[in-house]
Amino acid sequence: MTLDLDVHLSGIRAGDAQAFAAWLVAAEPTLRRGLRSFARQVDVEAVLQEAFLRAWQVAPRFEPDGKPNGLVRLTQTIARNLAISEVRRHRREVPVDPEQLAAGQDAELRYEPSPPDPLLRETIGACRDKLPPQPGTVLALRLEAGGAVADATLAARLSMRKDTFLRNLSRARKLLLECLRRAGVDLAPELA
Repeated sequence: MTLDLDVHLSGIRAGDAQAFAAWLVAAEPTLRRGLRSFARQVDVEAVLQEAFLRAWQVAPRFEPDGKPNGLVRLTQTIARNLAISEVRRHRREVPVDPEQLAAGQDAELRYEPSPPDPLLRETIGACRDKLPPQPGTVLALRLEAGGAVADATLAARLSMRKDTFLRNLSRARKLLLECLRRAGVDLAPELA
């Protein structure tokens, strides 16, 4: 028979650190096992500590659903989401071997991005095709320049003032994001 750790919930809600400590000791092995699949990619200890802190903060507002170990299940969800966020964050970083860096060999290290998703590329292309003429032209020119040409120069090429160019660029981004959102592409994690 599994012990329902929600017996500590009333004390935790009242801010009783002893009740939280008793809950934490009993819940930690389960939560740690739930993060086993992330052990090679993230600092599980840091994720657990953050999840426990958030559980302590949210416990006074937590409403049990009638099933056992509700606070443990909530904390497991928090921990898993934190681990997933850490994995995503680390994917954007370029891995560098400290020994090679110390030896001055960092120039040899190259980041190899994962291959592009053809469906995503197609969706982005379809959304770009739907842009109005001026914002579409401004965005295309900016992308072609790849950051190597100043916006004022790009604006001059289109016989625009720089502020008009930037307004069109901003409008293109907004319309592109809206179109992608409608197509089911969630960019919120990437833009956070």
